[in-house]
This record gives sequence, structure tokens and C-alpha cells, in this order.
Amino acid sequence: QVQLVESGGGLVQPGGSLRLSCAASGRTFSSLAMGWFRQAPGKERYFVAHITRNSDNAYYAESVKGRFTISRDNAKNTVFLQMNSLKPEDTAVYYCAADPFPVTRVSWSGAYDYWGQGTQVTVSS
Repeated sequence: QVQLVESGGGLVQPGGSLRLSCAASGRTFSSLAMGWFRQAPGKERYFVAHITRNSDNAYYAESVKGRFTISRDNAKNTVFLQMNSLKPEDTAVYYCAADPFPVTRVSWSGAYDYWGQGTQVTVSS
């Protein structure tokens, strides 16, 4: 069983930055493919970013390309989401997700076995 705990959310003004963290436990972190999703009130959960187990590939939703960066530190069992140039439409609960096998359909939430509780990000002036 894998436990995921997100942190780093909060209130930020448009144009600002936040860095989300997701700490994993329960399994060798370097064996996990990791992703970030987000869900706004009344909407479905949408893909944000994915990083492969050894960081050789990263994938992004079109809406965040060039503004968000996913990274991981396998020594610290943590994946990060650096969010820059934030917009009000980025407001959502952000979820960390993990899977012990290579993920081919990275943008499909069903591809991930484990999920964190989420952290709220609010972009507002």
C-alpha cells in the first residue's frame, strides 16, 4: 500500500507561484510513476502532469505547458509541482497520484492506483 500526502497549497494572486509537494511512503519511491491531477468545484478531475520513474520523461496538459514543472527527488520520496504564472482558472484541489507500473495513458485517472487527499490551490486577487 502506498500513502501519498500533498502539501504546499494556498491562496496566491494571479501571476504568482506555488510549489506543491507530495511525499510518498509504503513502497520504493523510485518504482512509482507519479502524476498530478486537479479538480475544480463541480467539475471532473483533470490531468495536470506526469513524470516517469527515473525522470526521463515528463508530460503536461496543454493548459499548463510552459507554466508548470513536475519533478521528483527519489532520495526524498517526493514529487513536486512548481506552478508559475498562476491564473484564476488554475484554482482547484490538486491531487498526487502514483502507480507501480509504467503508465501509458498518463492523462487517464484510472491508470493510477494510489491517490493523496489533495491540497487546495486558490488563485485570486
